[in-house]
Amino acid sequence: MAFSPELLEGNVKFYNLKKLESLGYDVFSLPYSIRVLAENVMRNLDGKKVTDEDLQKIGSWKTGEEFSFLPTRVIMQDYTGVPLLVDLAAMRTELAKKGKDPLRVNPVIQSDLVIDHSIQVDYYGTSSSLLLNMQKEFERNSERYTFLKWAQKSFRNLRIVPPGNGIIHQVNLEFLSRVVDIREVKGEQVAFPEIVIGTDSHTTMANGASVLSWGVGGLEAEAVMLGEPYTMIVPEVIGVKLEGDIKEGVTPTDVVLYITEVLRKKGVVGKFVEFFGPSLSHLSVPDRATIANMAPEYGATVGYFPIDERTINYLYATGRDYKIVERYAKAQGLFYDEEPRYTEVVKIDLNDIEPSVAGPKNPDERVPLRELKKKMRKDNKKSGLYVKDNDVVLAAVTSCTNTSNPTLMLGAGILAKKAVEAGLRSKPYIKTSMAPGSPVVAEYLKESNLLPYLEALGFHIVGFGCTTCIGNAGPLPPKIENDIKTNNLEVYGVISGNRNFEGRVNPYLKGVFLASPILVIAFALAGRIDIDFFEEPIDYDPNGRPVYLKDIWPSMKEIADFYNLAMNPELYKSRSEKIFEGDENWKKLKVPESELYDWDEKSTYIRMPPWFSAENSFGNIRGARILLLLGDKITTDHISPAGPIDPNSVAGVYLRQLGVSELNTYGARRGNHEVMLRGGFANPKLKNLLVDQLGGYTKHFPDGKVMSVYEASQKYKEEGVPLVIVAGKQYGSGSSRDWAAKVTALLGVRAVLAESFERIHRSNLVAMGVLPIEIPDWRSLGIKGDEIVNIQLENLTVRGKVKVEFVRGEQKVEVEGRARVDTNIELDYIKEGGILKYVFNKLLHEG
Repeated sequence: MAFSPELLEGNVKFYNLKKLESLGYDVFSLPYSIRVLAENVMRNLDGKKVTDEDLQKIGSWKTGEEFSFLPTRVIMQDYTGVPLLVDLAAMRTELAKKGKDPLRVNPVIQSDLVIDHSIQVDYYGTSSSLLLNMQKEFERNSERYTFLKWAQKSFRNLRIVPPGNGIIHQVNLEFLSRVVDIREVKGEQVAFPEIVIGTDSHTTMANGASVLSWGVGGLEAEAVMLGEPYTMIVPEVIGVKLEGDIKEGVTPTDVVLYITEVLRKKGVVGKFVEFFGPSLSHLSVPDRATIANMAPEYGATVGYFPIDERTINYLYATGRDYKIVERYAKAQGLFYDEEPRYTEVVKIDLNDIEPSVAGPKNPDERVPLRELKKKMRKDNKKSGLYVKDNDVVLAAVTSCTNTSNPTLMLGAGILAKKAVEAGLRSKPYIKTSMAPGSPVVAEYLKESNLLPYLEALGFHIVGFGCTTCIGNAGPLPPKIENDIKTNNLEVYGVISGNRNFEGRVNPYLKGVFLASPILVIAFALAGRIDIDFFEEPIDYDPNGRPVYLKDIWPSMKEIADFYNLAMNPELYKSRSEKIFEGDENWKKLKVPESELYDWDEKSTYIRMPPWFSAENSFGNIRGARILLLLGDKITTDHISPAGPIDPNSVAGVYLRQLGVSELNTYGARRGNHEVMLRGGFANPKLKNLLVDQLGGYTKHFPDGKVMSVYEASQKYKEEGVPLVIVAGKQYGSGSSRDWAAKVTALLGVRAVLAESFERIHRSNLVAMGVLPIEIPDWRSLGIKGDEIVNIQLENLTVRGKVKVEFVRGEQKVEVEGRARVDTNIELDYIKEGGILKYVFNKLLHEG
């Protein structure tokens, strides 16, 4: 079956969903997000990549069945994007070696990479912090940036947003997203809704502007870039009905922390969440984006907001073509008007929400602000020379989630102004920083004259990128760090980010709390986490008079008085024109134009990866050993190398032996598999239950010797012993880090046996040829970790049962596991040794 487009306006055509209705599909009762998918399948029907069967499944909303479609755009940040482009460059090299045209490897859809994850907070608290941090960024990363500039010139359909332009998701929200795009298809101008997949889990943020978008593994994105369809299970859609009004003093951050807690408890992993209801119109697009951004924290694939007047107003206010979006949405039945049918409806009364923080270890651990002191009360506090237990030593306004929201940023500025006028200052032992998600934020803070007050409290702009939230907070002042270590103090960070997993922000912090930018400033003034802001003064003015949080808290009216400065179309248009330019540092990078990348074997940043030369090892797993025995909620931060490289770590020693003095971060070295391999499972907070110490250590069996995870894996490799990992619930939660799966594969792990998997990491494992298998709680099975493991994989099927044996001497425990290979294409990936080998072999043998 094939469909023809109809005229929308002028010479622009569209594929009308009413044609599906005439074929018997009840398309206009479907959730709006499912309608967007149905349009994509309808428009791309070709009988090969997208078939009538795909249309029948999505048009009839057959949840649980797999279907394929073609995303319209791919977005990447540099941490995940560099290894992806390194893979493409390597694929070209391998094709050329085999006498094939390397230009077969090219993105076939629009692909955007935003360089935002490499800036680190080395300098803070001065007006020169931004300039110095950017200089340091280029000193550390010029080799990576040269590679990216080469890729920009060499690959078609690839745009690079240079450093200093903001965080990927805010750049995507404010500049790159069109909501409804128009492209030439077979000589005709065709309009269609965007569907964006990204290599960062918080790609979901654009759902706040009605762009259906979510994070996938870099490996899946790579295949889509090369023209492969994206295959997924037709999702259930949970409708979240918004009712009531937001109370004075409650921020958009409080709203999202509340929603995160409710939906995480509800259980929405692998499902779409779609917001609707009478209070939908109360939320601006920045408010919605704040909620949509944290979909990974509440476990959903997306947190989608349908197109409505708020969407149109936002597009106008940010200088984009809003008329075509409104015209298209209304003609296509995508403009929000009434409640569709959902799998299930969850009601949220906005009136129930109160000021909150979340932590100290996970984003869904919401703590009402009025209960925080009771939760953090600690008897017999230890003190050092400069800090004591429960002090806040790091306060950062950071992350796309909140710095994209003018209500929050203006509110932080107003609170800072009132605090300064009251004679208050941040505590001297706190590392303070502000990294807005876009230079637009700096412009409206300057125009409102609020920036000087933030700077007076130490919140100078340190960069326009993902700093503290991704783990690039930089070191604490040496005297504070030494004080913490010497006296074994329990101190905390407060950040306006979306991630606070153990060991992510700084290894010397006992925990980190997520809070609104407004509260981040308040905690910097108070200097401690165990404060009751409702009963205790935040501090005392120079005359000894108490100042309470309520005295300096910004009202909604005060924020509204400045709001128009943040929603000025000319502000966004002027930035949009420069978004791909880059500063002088970027312009000075000289790169050759060539089809093939010139690999440097001495490089410690960019190395030719081994994926395409590795032998495929699919088959029964016999005589395997357990490399790691893990508990619940093992995140990709525990697995993937992240943060600064410790000089004494396995990776640090390796680099120092090569004569490297500037070790940089694992994120910056993601293009070097040798470094990443040595950093796998090396997080200092990782608890491997095979050993009695935290960090990247394990036991080698049968001798029981304790050694690093890397050393053990290499010894097993020499012995020809395959490996497995055994874990508990929610294995792989956290960021969409393809290196968490890549390093697992490089260590020689053939399968991960866990009670349950987070969505993106499960698919990443499959994409690397590592089999995820769900088993009962290993503790209930009596597993100790010294067993030999056998896994029967003959006749493996989609979500099929597999027989797993744990053998210790004469004892044998047999369990029935379930292979979490969820689609037929994933089954092909597993059998081929991963998605990269699958795509490469396809390119190798075509035409």
